[in-house]
Amino acid sequence: MPANGATIRDVATRAGVSLGTASRVLSGHPATSPEARARVTEAATALGYRPNAQARSLRSTRTHVIGLLVSDVRNPFFADVAHAAEQAALGADYVTLLGNANENVDQQDRYIETFLNQRVDGVVLAPQGRGSGSLDALIESGMPLVFVDRTVDGIDVPSVTTDSSAGVDEAVAHLSAAGHTRIGYIGGPQSISTGRARHDVFVDALSRHGLLVDQALITFGDFQEPSGIRAAEQLLSASVRPTALLAADNLMALGALAAIRSHGLRIGADIEVVAFDDIEWLAHYDPPISVIAQDAGVVGRSAVELLLEVINGNRPESIVLPTRFVDRHA
Repeated sequence: MPANGATIRDVATRAGVSLGTASRVLSGHPATSPEARARVTEAATALGYRPNAQARSLRSTRTHVIGLLVSDVRNPFFADVAHAAEQAALGADYVTLLGNANENVDQQDRYIETFLNQRVDGVVLAPQGRGSGSLDALIESGMPLVFVDRTVDGIDVPSVTTDSSAGVDEAVAHLSAAGHTRIGYIGGPQSISTGRARHDVFVDALSRHGLLVDQALITFGDFQEPSGIRAAEQLLSASVRPTALLAADNLMALGALAAIRSHGLRIGADIEVVAFDDIEWLAHYDPPISVIAQDAGVVGRSAVELLLEVINGNRPESIVLPTRFVDRHA
């Protein structure tokens, strides 16, 4: 960040242009109008904005530093993704600047602006949606970018994601075979690609296995533990409660388990729980929790490998990894 505290967002606001336009002007990108260049230059001068000289060297030199922005550093899945990505980067002689979006668009935007102003060669990003313009500015700056775990509609960059269908279908098949006809679902926000995808494959799996799609059994959280508690409380307080729950991520599953315990219910005997992500503590829960597993290590390593290809001027194909159901009671 410039010494006087003025940011590229301040310049854009004063000039009355988008963040992307301000970024292009300040980085010397030719695709800007004379009027925009004049307004941005005037605003930057008035604010005393001086872009980090290191960031301006991105076009000509490599620093062997990459930015990594995960959705929630407290989420064990993203912690494992970050660790694998960091190790893969170190193996290629790169170091990693880690950011935590905290499942929050504004926090995501602050980190993106920092990456724009810092000396990084590229960014691996788990997006919280499009945000308020910073993501567009990052793309328009030409900085190498790879999405991890999530994508954003209308933005075409290489990505590493997982296909939830196989794992969710196997989980629903398992619950159906065990006699469960009322399966509650705790989904993620529908503004995020993984939230939408996991909800859609769950609904499809119910239909494929001859189960009723009851909207009263479908709730939504924000991929964090407190929302899992609230969603589970809603489902467990219904006049006819579900006999099984599927939570679309591990932190919401943790919240659901806390709610189940507060109701005096027993896992396995009174209600079955399936969680997305094979996190270590789920295996050690009593009784252990069945999961839909995806390989966080492969996700993190693959994201860095794709980013290095982009940094080297290539256009790699996106990677979609499989999921599978792990029955802990077999």
